[in-house]
Amino acid sequence: MCGRASRLANKGPRDFDDHGASGMSATRPAAVRFLHLHSTFAAGGKERRAVRLMNAFGPHVHHAIVSGVPGATSAAAEIDRALTVSWPRDFPSLQGRPTPGRLKRIAEAMRGYDLVLTYNWGAMDAVMAHTLFGEMLSLPPLIHHEDGFNEDERDGLKASRNWYRRIALGRARSLVVPSEKLEEIALTTWAQPIGRVQRIPNGIDVAAFAAEPKPDALPGLIKRPGEFWIGTVAGLRPVKNLGALVRACAPLQDDCHLVIVGEGPERQAILAEAERLGIEHRVHLPGFAPAPETYIGLFDVFSLSSHSEQFPISLVEAMAAGRPVAAFDVGDVAEMVASENRRLIVPAGDELALSDALAALFHDTRARGELRKANRAKARAEFDETRMIDAYRRLYASAMGRASLP
Repeated sequence: MCGRASRLANKGPRDFDDHGASGMSATRPAAVRFLHLHSTFAAGGKERRAVRLMNAFGPHVHHAIVSGVPGATSAAAEIDRALTVSWPRDFPSLQGRPTPGRLKRIAEAMRGYDLVLTYNWGAMDAVMAHTLFGEMLSLPPLIHHEDGFNEDERDGLKASRNWYRRIALGRARSLVVPSEKLEEIALTTWAQPIGRVQRIPNGIDVAAFAAEPKPDALPGLIKRPGEFWIGTVAGLRPVKNLGALVRACAPLQDDCHLVIVGEGPERQAILAEAERLGIEHRVHLPGFAPAPETYIGLFDVFSLSSHSEQFPISLVEAMAAGRPVAAFDVGDVAEMVASENRRLIVPAGDELALSDALAALFHDTRARGELRKANRAKARAEFDETRMIDAYRRLYASAMGRASLP
């Protein structure tokens, strides 16, 4: 946490009035209060998107944020200091058995807000609590967001979770998904009515990625002349399958370096795999780094080796920076990249094919140049964040019965 967000960490939504910490005068519109219930607020795609939306909505929307994983709040580093943000420490845990008593306590903690926003499976008990007790407690409307699946569902969705989602989402105002594949799952597997499901593709500030980065933009690393960097930005979690990316890079020439930007529990396993293969000198894990627009352009190739993705924001950022992409064919990845780049999207799990794609890009400078132009052009045409922000602004305002956000 930083700035104003950290100073307000002990305050809850009822600690602010319209003329207190918000700094609003009587002539300004009253602030609205959003409650964000996240599976985790560690810096990842969905969390960074939530922060961009918070910043875009401005100071007249107040935010209370709960992480299902206590202490996992690194995404807060990018929250605009002008915003009013609280971290309710007395909010019931989002983890545990879904007993009626626990669900009712979660529901009671939702009172006093104007809109409840829940994210991923880790917040599904809160969605169930809202469905069961929302009418009785006169709770605010709830919008749920699904961005993908963890390691425990990489080989298929769990039937018990599918049924739970069907019931829990019964009173949600909307279910937001970023990808076509998730939209199909929501409509079929989770049996959601078509009017409830809203597909809003992820977007970014495309123009911010146009500048060439400095060689020392990543902490602790300097890109030296002649080095070829294969890079990715990801939470170091099992579902990201980063050991496969290490193995795909192992046969490449010694001036090919793998740079994995992110943090998480798999750090030691990734380093151990690099040591086992004898390439620890060219595998670099600088940790989490904010502002990817300042460094993602250092990568000569962007790569994804995940077991599961849907519409990864890091891929959009790499395209905006004009990076060629070599990746496993998961989620909407093949549809996201430019048509010229699709031949380098290889079958999921095929590490040899991924290695061959990376090697081909290393040896073909002309192809890299063509793909840089094609991916950047597609990012500019389809993935600018203005469209995404407008869609969320309309959706959230409509859920609260407003014409617009204040």
